[in-house]
Amino acid sequence: MSSVNPPLLNEARATIRAQTRLAEPDILRDLMTASQPDVNQRANATAKAIGFVETLRSEKDLGLMEVFLAEYGLSTDEGVALMCLAEALLRVPDTETIDALIEDKIVPSRWQDHMGDSDSALVNASTLALMLVGKVLDPAPPPGVLAVVRGATRRLGEPVIRAAIGRSMKLMGKQFVLGRTIEEAVKQGAPDQKLGFSFSYDMLGEAAMTAGDAAAYFQAYWQAIAYLAKRSNNADIRDNPGISIKLSALHPRYEEGQRARVMAELVPLVSKLAVAAKTAGMGLNIDAEEADRLDLSLDVIEAVLRSDELAGWDGFGVVVQAYGKRAGGVITWLYALATELDRKIMVRLVKGAYWDTEIKRAQVDGVKGFPVFARKVATDVSYICCANRLFAMTDRVYPQFATHNAHTVATILELAGDDKPFEFQRLHGMGEALLNTVMQRENCRCRIYAPVGAHKDLLAYLVRRLLENGANSSFVNQIIDETIPANVVAADPFDALTDTLSAGDGAIVLPPALYGTTRQNAKGWDLRNPNDIAAFERARAPFLSQQWRAEPSRSSVGGGLEVEIINPADPGDCVGVVVQIDAVGVEAAVAGARPWAASVDERAHTLCKAANLLEENSGEIFALLTREAGKTPVDGVAELREAVDFLRYYAAEAGHHSERNPCGIFACISPWNFPLAIFTGQVAAALATGNAVLAKPAETTPLIAALAVRLMHAAGVPEDALQLLPGTGPIVGGALTS
Repeated sequence: MSSVNPPLLNEARATIRAQTRLAEPDILRDLMTASQPDVNQRANATAKAIGFVETLRSEKDLGLMEVFLAEYGLSTDEGVALMCLAEALLRVPDTETIDALIEDKIVPSRWQDHMGDSDSALVNASTLALMLVGKVLDPAPPPGVLAVVRGATRRLGEPVIRAAIGRSMKLMGKQFVLGRTIEEAVKQGAPDQKLGFSFSYDMLGEAAMTAGDAAAYFQAYWQAIAYLAKRSNNADIRDNPGISIKLSALHPRYEEGQRARVMAELVPLVSKLAVAAKTAGMGLNIDAEEADRLDLSLDVIEAVLRSDELAGWDGFGVVVQAYGKRAGGVITWLYALATELDRKIMVRLVKGAYWDTEIKRAQVDGVKGFPVFARKVATDVSYICCANRLFAMTDRVYPQFATHNAHTVATILELAGDDKPFEFQRLHGMGEALLNTVMQRENCRCRIYAPVGAHKDLLAYLVRRLLENGANSSFVNQIIDETIPANVVAADPFDALTDTLSAGDGAIVLPPALYGTTRQNAKGWDLRNPNDIAAFERARAPFLSQQWRAEPSRSSVGGGLEVEIINPADPGDCVGVVVQIDAVGVEAAVAGARPWAASVDERAHTLCKAANLLEENSGEIFALLTREAGKTPVDGVAELREAVDFLRYYAAEAGHHSERNPCGIFACISPWNFPLAIFTGQVAAALATGNAVLAKPAETTPLIAALAVRLMHAAGVPEDALQLLPGTGPIVGGALTS
């Protein structure tokens, strides 16, 4: 079968890449124009959802985790303390630290305020235990005999308390994990299977850090498929168990920078697992991961699915995260791929599991926008539009809808009608009451996503679940709070979105504006996105053979030694020539140095202009950082961004210290390993307060320093206030502070 993408696939991939960081309103308008349900469907879905909420509240048959999160959600100090405790206890190595951690998280909280609030006896018992632990461990009890008794209890009881808290954390984890092994998970899931649920098993664990980790994950998947094959006895693959795999668990370098290696090494492993699942007659889903891996994941998915060995198998599945701005485009691409290969595939639609990470990473990276929607209502709208799109593709796609939200469930039922094939999915430990009700009333399929693994592997998964469902805006948190009307809990997200479409990406600060009015964030380059990578390479291409020259700002008397600068990674590449200053030249530079006689505002403006010039000349800077300093592209981007941030930071800070007078002349000597960032930071700090600067770069990296000085001079820094002194030894000569 041809390995060349047809034009339709290429167009779909181009759309996906272009959508990565588009403004939220633009993405949503396109989605709604193409796939929004009609007015009647929305009204019917909302009415049905309100009915679900009222039924669940009247029956009071919610799961333990819903009840627990309602009492200790992330909107409470106690909920946050418990999440921190759960996250940390699983990896603290010694008992002393565990005891200190328990005291730190349990003592300050007001557990008594929660006593008796819950309808769950188990939650109230847990509250009582936490309250008593807090009182026993209180380091400042009331004086008197009680204090002596409490001190003795504390000393004698710490091992017991430690064991009890650890046990409670394990019990919390057990709500989410079906079994420690695949055999145990299948056994534990038997009662739900008798009720009509099927299962998709997931081997717990995060990305592989080593080849050994990857090999262990592969064996876990392989053995799980072999075990489940014995229980895949139905002719309809939808009635058999399935398995979900993470690509990052199967390769220790699953990243864009290692694309060639990933395609050569990972594709055969995934293909082997897929063939085993096909032979077993079961489904295999490729789990979704962080946004920066999406493009690479699609290449792996396509390479695996193109194998002739998988022809005739309807069990290959892909997970799509609706909170991603590219979700609609990915669904379109998957349909085009299935059509071109004449296959049927499964698509599991989820809301998304890495929101906090995606938002913060984008802000830190300084890119123009987020790869995910910043508002929950936008994700809900995206999910429904993507679901509607999937229902238009059922000739090639079997939709699987993972949700615990009553309005989303009701909308799926409305869109499906009486003839569209699909299934619901829920997490083990979540959404039991809602999906049990739906299965009984609507006679539809439901699959449980069931994590399998040891307690030590639970950490990241557990914290993600708490973050997803512990917020007071989540359906799981709101369903039990009867002060919130049912029509609010089950509100149509399209109505809420209409009022906020003009608000851009919502209240979350966009990456360029991370520092507010203080200063602009340094521009970022996303070297995990093929479009940004191509732009990066185009920018530095003109400078891949250029030679530079660095000279002292003030010529030394009698001239200096000229030295070639050689690329440390390519001895045949002469990057340029540096003229090294001599002692006489240093004396002349000291004598000619003058403080920067300009107002604070003028200096700040000039430094900001210099920052802009660095960004405008990024292509030349990236090329020079690679060839002179051996910087990788990622390191080069970080180096430039730090230099830009130094200039803007000190420009902003100068205004807060306008009363300070210049100290005189500063000698700034920078290291070779940060030839632009630290060089610029030292210089900017001294210049911001009006000092004169003699800047001596490391002898191996003078060319990048010379380029930075030229750009600062071009921005308006006087030449006698900033002088470049390249050389091999320390600056010598007269006093450098006057």
